Amino acid sequence: MKKIIIGDHIVKSFGVGEEKHHVLDGVSVEINEGEFVAVMGPSGSGKSTLMYALSGTDGIDSGKVMFDNKDLSAASENELSDLRRTTMGFVFQQPTMLKNLNILDNIILPSMRGNRKNTAETAEKARTLMTRVGISGLENRDITQVSGGQLQRAGICRALMNRPRIIFGDEPTGALNSKSAQEIMDLLAEINADGTAVMLVTHDAKVAARTERIMFMRDGKIASELRLPKYEGTDMDDRVEKVTAKMREIGI
Repeated sequence: MKKIIIGDHIVKSFGVGEEKHHVLDGVSVEINEGEFVAVMGPSGSGKSTLMYALSGTDGIDSGKVMFDNKDLSAASENELSDLRRTTMGFVFQQPTMLKNLNILDNIILPSMRGNRKNTAETAEKARTLMTRVGISGLENRDITQVSGGQLQRAGICRALMNRPRIIFGDEPTGALNSKSAQEIMDLLAEINADGTAVMLVTHDAKVAARTERIMFMRDGKIASELRLPKYEGTDMDDRVEKVTAKMREIGI
């Protein structure tokens, strides 16, 4: 299987002198094309920092990050920005939407850079995605006029606008109720089934149990991994038990 991301001995520190702390302490990781991956660990373990390092969103102190054979560690800010915009999608716990724009405009805004001549085509693509994720008809709503689950679906539409190779999700269900969280996970699983890699950072064992590989972080290192078969919709209790058993085993 083709590797889309390779992180080689990544080190990321915060602070100086005696206050210096390795948030990532020589982490090496690979993400395959079309893979469905979760990263778990206690607060401060480095899981979100790892995601930001692998996406080129945050710089690293040493090591190397390769994305589709491109060295992100050596890329300029403009190159990184273009790469994230055209090949990566991001879904956060709280979607970063502009209050003065409606839902449709928030979805298409990041895609308009360098493509202002095709506004109608871009808007139509966004409407198609909105229909796919179940929020058709909300195009003209303000972001305060929709539910948290609907807003997260709009965030997923925005992440999919440029047909990314990978979706990064940082606690994408963390602010949702259980029903909306399950719906968002169903949607991410559907996106993954279409061939897009998905990497999620989560505290939630139920979210992690929907993926097929879970990396457990502790003290800036990957302490263990767990591989699960593709979720078929009938074995959630067993999958969650395997996740929580692994967490107990490694003390997180």
